[in-house]
Amino acid sequence: MLTLKANWLAAHGYEVLIVTTDQRGREPFFPLHPSIRTIELGINYDETNGKSFLSKAISYLRKQRKHRQRLEEVLKKERADITVCMFNNDVNFVYKLKDGSSKVLEIHFSKNKKLQYNRRGLWRLADQWRTWQEERIVRRYDKFVVLTHEDKNLWGNIPNIQVIPNPLPFETNEQADLKEKRVIAVGRLDHQKGFDRLIDIWYSMGDTANGWQLDIIGEGSLRNELQVKINSLRLEHQIRLCGSTSDMQQEYLQSSIVVMTSRYEGFPMVLLEAQAFGIPVVSYACQCGPHDIISDGYNGFLTEEGDNDRFAARLQQLMLDEKLRKQMGQCAKETSKAYAIDNIMPQWEELFRGI
Repeated sequence: MLTLKANWLAAHGYEVLIVTTDQRGREPFFPLHPSIRTIELGINYDETNGKSFLSKAISYLRKQRKHRQRLEEVLKKERADITVCMFNNDVNFVYKLKDGSSKVLEIHFSKNKKLQYNRRGLWRLADQWRTWQEERIVRRYDKFVVLTHEDKNLWGNIPNIQVIPNPLPFETNEQADLKEKRVIAVGRLDHQKGFDRLIDIWYSMGDTANGWQLDIIGEGSLRNELQVKINSLRLEHQIRLCGSTSDMQQEYLQSSIVVMTSRYEGFPMVLLEAQAFGIPVVSYACQCGPHDIISDGYNGFLTEEGDNDRFAARLQQLMLDEKLRKQMGQCAKETSKAYAIDNIMPQWEELFRGI
């Protein structure tokens, strides 16, 4: 998203500088507009991964001091009009920097993300403290941008808050024909995405699932655990863990339904991408994102988070009714047009002008 938005701004005449902390000499993964400059601060927060709580806390505080000093030097030299903080390791000090720029904060997840990790012990206390602290910090910025109206409501009555969703990462005139007996789910194989629940849902449908294929696209730490679950339910002939792919567009075009069983989200891009290819979605109404993207019964189905029976019933309904799939798919295609980058980025321009 950073690259997508930065490239659009650069192509529309803005001078864009991207400041990073952990590049370690690597080139940007996504291509940047030739006018965009980058500066690496060399903080390397990732060096704290795997350490104990106390060791990580001490190392983090040292890196924070270094980060603040180096970033302030850069901003004073560059004399930017606007500094956008992406709610990372610099969120608690960017608004304090006296470089003359207006400070904008944007969040790419939802308010309660840290609490939804469900960590225990000292980590749980740290997550609670950080969530409380963030409620105070976001008010210090000139503007605070969230992705969904649902998340805006969670933050409460904050005068500087504004909703601007992420844009679609691509534009396409192609549309799935929705005739393939194939359902896909996309995401990391971890606790958040809830693929363990999806496997249970598929098993509960029994004969309805016969002749249909469920492909789970992604990689992650739970791959072996999920495969054991699939095998124990004797579903290996119906459910495949397909790994990652560099050609998601073809995966969408060869599918008829997209499902999302996440326990929590920020702004699930898979729902937008599915809609762009005219595919109906069945999704849990988890926090946050699905409520803003899906109109239940119009371009897909929303079910209460964790209600496996209801989810299965809605999925069966779409599997058995090709006419309904195509009707919802067409509505989904129309819905996706609102998220085209040329519709989203002018909202950022308006925000910049209003500061």
